[in-house]
Amino acid sequence: MNGLMRSPARDFDVLRRDLSRFFDDFLPATRADEGAETPAMWVPRADLAETEDAFVLSLDLPGIPKENVDITLEEDTLKISGERAVNQEHKGDRFTRIERSYGRFFRAFRFNTPVNPDGIEASYNDGVLTVRVAKAEQSRPRRIEIR
Repeated sequence: MNGLMRSPARDFDVLRRDLSRFFDDFLPATRADEGAETPAMWVPRADLAETEDAFVLSLDLPGIPKENVDITLEEDTLKISGERAVNQEHKGDRFTRIERSYGRFFRAFRFNTPVNPDGIEASYNDGVLTVRVAKAEQSRPRRIEIR
């Protein structure tokens, strides 16, 4: 009987997730990208994890060559931008449905902990960009020995 009952909390979570995707997909991501020549048209999905000594960011960028991705650090904000070109093979086709996003993308991540600008590493594998941002030495937790 439990499988047939609906959970209002679950329904609300699904609604919240759908609304978030709606706004991410249809509203240009220009908040921190206002100085760009062309505003961002879509926002890639991302996961951000924190370890004792770093932040680890994973961004879904399938079908985008790494040469089309730009990563910069300005003060405490990591900015990732790039572009997914329209597939030229289908230029004259009549589509019934288009769900994938094309054009310029942009994401910005502001860290609440000082980071080490020289300790940033990025890798790209199977359409997933992984960026490891090392925390500054003074912001890492230290174990204090009791005497």
